[in-house]
Amino acid sequence: MRTYDMLRIARFYASRLSGLFSLEMWGGATFDVSMRFLKESPWDRLAELRERVPNILFQMLLRSASAVGYTNYPDNVVHAFVKESAQAGIDLFRVFDALNGVPNLQLAIEAVRNSGMLCEAAICYTGDLLDSNRTKYDLKYYITLAKQLEKLGANLLAIKDMAGLVKPYAARKLVHALKQEVGLPVHFHTHDAAGGQIASYLKAAEEGVSVVDCAMAPLSGMTSQPSMYALVAALRFQPRDTGLDDEAMREAGDYWQAVRGLYSPFETGQLAPAGDVYQNEMPGGQYTNLYAQGASLGLEERWPEVCRMYAEVNQMFGDIVKVTPTSKVVGDMALFMVANNLTPAEVIDGTRELAFPESVVEFFEGRLGEPPGGFPEKLQKRVLRGRTPMTGRPGASMAPADFAATRTDLEKLIGRPVNDREVVTQLLYPRVFPEYALQEAKYSDLSVLPTPAFFYGMEAGEEISIDIERGKTLIVKFLTVGDPHEDGSRTVFFELNGQPRETVVMDKALAGRVVGRPKARPGNPLDVGAPMPGLVVRVLAVAGEEVTAGQKLFSLEAMKMETTMVAEKAGRVAEVLVQAGTQVEAGDLLLRFEG
Repeated sequence: MRTYDMLRIARFYASRLSGLFSLEMWGGATFDVSMRFLKESPWDRLAELRERVPNILFQMLLRSASAVGYTNYPDNVVHAFVKESAQAGIDLFRVFDALNGVPNLQLAIEAVRNSGMLCEAAICYTGDLLDSNRTKYDLKYYITLAKQLEKLGANLLAIKDMAGLVKPYAARKLVHALKQEVGLPVHFHTHDAAGGQIASYLKAAEEGVSVVDCAMAPLSGMTSQPSMYALVAALRFQPRDTGLDDEAMREAGDYWQAVRGLYSPFETGQLAPAGDVYQNEMPGGQYTNLYAQGASLGLEERWPEVCRMYAEVNQMFGDIVKVTPTSKVVGDMALFMVANNLTPAEVIDGTRELAFPESVVEFFEGRLGEPPGGFPEKLQKRVLRGRTPMTGRPGASMAPADFAATRTDLEKLIGRPVNDREVVTQLLYPRVFPEYALQEAKYSDLSVLPTPAFFYGMEAGEEISIDIERGKTLIVKFLTVGDPHEDGSRTVFFELNGQPRETVVMDKALAGRVVGRPKARPGNPLDVGAPMPGLVVRVLAVAGEEVTAGQKLFSLEAMKMETTMVAEKAGRVAEVLVQAGTQVEAGDLLLRFEG
């Protein structure tokens, strides 16, 4: 969600909903999304919200050694990011590891405690502890992990139920055991994918859970958290009555009801609770993103197949904990297999060279750590193609990041001095941040635009006000668009504070008329085609080059999923038909070998 929409109601929360324990409003995917899609600074968002809400704890999600990214980073990057986040306004860090890996969690806990802020260490829940046939993640597993986190110095303990798998009686059993065995407050987080998580909260409340996560009613349910209004009403006049103001919640709900309509094109189309979440175990926070990824690959109509494949991939990988970034690994693999019509047997036992998504390769290399029970050896060998996997905590063998060199390179790239937070952001997102910084230099701060104008543009005759800084407002009135010029551009006429203005812009509808690319010939070993739609981000081969089997040729990216394509056989490159920055469709011819 855009900063514009949050700022308009921030002071209301500070004055009317100050009884809330915390606001989880930063970190995790929001850090990436704000730059990549919303064209906003995540740091500015935090600062502006902190100014308006000084009296409620600000909480963020920290992916242990992955910080707010999708891979493990050097230890000094994690420490620097936590330090900057604490100084920028975060009070409470919910720390989790995508594989419940204690070494990675220890790094993050130490970083948070060194910052002087509160550390809430999370146990990520998967499976079903009530099912006697699923013994990998049983009650003993969770209690043992919780005790380790307490010894490492956590201030609070979180149950992080990413997919909404903690059923009511499992919640009662787990919270009861944690309260008996661990001396920390317990914070329960879940998603309402199947529609029954209010019952889980009520059972947890009976056992003494300290805090639970909810969402405002219009933004609740399904892939989100349970409704706060429903939970507050259920506890009214009971021993665990929250004391929250009904009228304040209704007013906030009315606001979010109107705001949600602005984002309707980005909805998944899910209209009811999901009946298959207990089978695919897909995190609620991933569902919408994976759906959008699938749509970008042309798999929208095959979404049920993607969900089934997600469950099959999880079993292929050995039944792992699924939360960012491991959930992304499983999702990337599921999309890859559906897009290429692959079965698990073909992946595990096939002989064809496959361009596995980069996230999958990194996972089996051990760059996220090692899952409970280890990696499936046969599949690991297939994915790594003879490479030796890492052992131990990944960050321990990574060289410290060179902040000074990063600063120098970044300043050359974007043409201005940068601060410490921007250096850290560059280390976390070396491709996304420069693109954001360059567009900000070109268009200034787009977060001040009203959301309808940002997403949909203005209608002829429409007038909007834009607050560009305190006490300075621009009044913009859109008049009309001129006829197209020969180069595909048009003149746009508007008024700025009552004065007529005009500017020339390219009409993308006209500029987009391009001739289709040649397709790779099916079954022809001399042609290398794109395995999926996407953007060519790296070209690693040149015409005339002798390449060996398994050598990297291209990297493609589609909605944060990156795939590296390799040569299936040795040969000489006759022709490379694309360059970095080229948008391709599935099957487009990228490279041709000599006969």
